Amino acid sequence: MRLTSKGRYAVRAILDLTFNSNGRPVRLQEISERQNISLHYLEQLFRRLRKGNVVKSVRGPGGGYVLARSMDETSIKDILVSVGENINPAKDLVGSGDLKSDTVEFVLTKSYFENLGTIMQEYLTTTTVGDLIRKARGSNPDLPKAGEPARPTDGVSPRKDVTLS
Repeated sequence: MRLTSKGRYAVRAILDLTFNSNGRPVRLQEISERQNISLHYLEQLFRRLRKGNVVKSVRGPGGGYVLARSMDETSIKDILVSVGENINPAKDLVGSGDLKSDTVEFVLTKSYFENLGTIMQEYLTTTTVGDLIRKARGSNPDLPKAGEPARPTDGVSPRKDVTLS
């Protein structure tokens, strides 16, 4: 599994939308400004998120995007799959003419990465947007509120352009 910026930005944008919706639609321009993600890129991501039934759009004055389902029914896997991320580390693991695919080492390696893929799928399926929101809101006082810069830990200052949400 290689998580690209597409997947990371999609999860960040959904968390931002959830933190800042307060029952109202959130405009992509607002998310773009808070998260420092290109508006054009967000538009592409949200088109896929809408097709994947993660968000729905609200037209008209005061329009924007809202979650299509509750935050506890929206898994991180839903978000990643909607934007086209490959979340299975064994997906491309096949033998080619150059490889001996009948060796014990090949079979063990393939089996190991297939099991890893199963564990990762389960973790991404059982972790919801609601889980992450609750974690940020209450269980860890060191986490900043939505849109705030990450606070330094262990004497290390975060980069100025990094936000945690």
